[in-house]
Amino acid sequence: MNTARPVLSLLILCLGFITLSACSVTAHGEDPADPQALRDFSEAMATRHGMDADAVERLIRDEARHQPEIIEAISNPAEALPWYRYRRIFLTEDRIAAGVDYWNEHAEWLDAAQARYGVPPAVMVAIIGVETLYGRYRGRHRVIDSLRTLGFAYPPRADFFRSELEEFLVLADEEGMDPTTPLGSYAGAMGVPQFISSSYRAYAVDFNENGRRDLFSEAADAIGSVGHYLAIHGWQPGAPVAVPARVDGSAWQAFLRTPLEPVDTVDELEQAGVQPWQPLDGGQSARLLALELEDGTEYWVTLENFYAITRYNHSALYAMAVHQLATAIREARQ
Repeated sequence: MNTARPVLSLLILCLGFITLSACSVTAHGEDPADPQALRDFSEAMATRHGMDADAVERLIRDEARHQPEIIEAISNPAEALPWYRYRRIFLTEDRIAAGVDYWNEHAEWLDAAQARYGVPPAVMVAIIGVETLYGRYRGRHRVIDSLRTLGFAYPPRADFFRSELEEFLVLADEEGMDPTTPLGSYAGAMGVPQFISSSYRAYAVDFNENGRRDLFSEAADAIGSVGHYLAIHGWQPGAPVAVPARVDGSAWQAFLRTPLEPVDTVDELEQAGVQPWQPLDGGQSARLLALELEDGTEYWVTLENFYAITRYNHSALYAMAVHQLATAIREARQ
């Protein structure tokens, strides 16, 4: 199959907008991208994917725009907030009620996804609720602008975002998308479940079997893709996610580890003075998590399913928000 033709046709269509986009770049200030880096990227796309290097270069140089506000946004993520402030963003009555409505509306697809992937509907609903308020807010930046800005003007993670830009252009080819159209987050995540380009290519599923993987307008595909993602990343059907705990003594402090992966066991935590609020299998992998409150600290024993959620977004705060929102939605629906 010649993969160059579909994307080339889209790239050629984009060239009609060059004059307009050039004015936009000027309005946002001088473009800091190294012209040689843009050329090297374009030639790599030609070598690896058979695309026209000149067309790719014109697209990312003239149509994709450097956006300084994207650099500002990624430098101040919500996950840097203390837990008590982060929690207020997502654990609201409106978001819980909207989650119940979303579950009721799409119960058939949620049940089907649970049957196939083992992930409870409440968890899939909560992830979509945290990510985009059930599809209501999917981001306002063009994906190509986000990835171009971060790939060529954000040194801390430039390699990663250039890789995502490569994945995005290939994805546009595979799915028949105009690469200048999709909107997403400042980091280039897109669609109802906010998949980055590499995740879209690897984990999105055509859950309603209509011949396309559409995370923008097909609820079935969004739900199925979330379930598939968690299953691939270690979700254990029927197992707990996290359990509140008390701590005694001081030995437990050595178990406040930075990595998100649960590398200790429940038995080890209990021997160090951690007391989960409900019985847990002592041999299962676990991690002690401390969350900052306005007037103190709360402690949790997090387990493999909690870690699976952090694979979606590498933040303990994110995973706890998903867990608590899922619990609240399930209780409200019952």
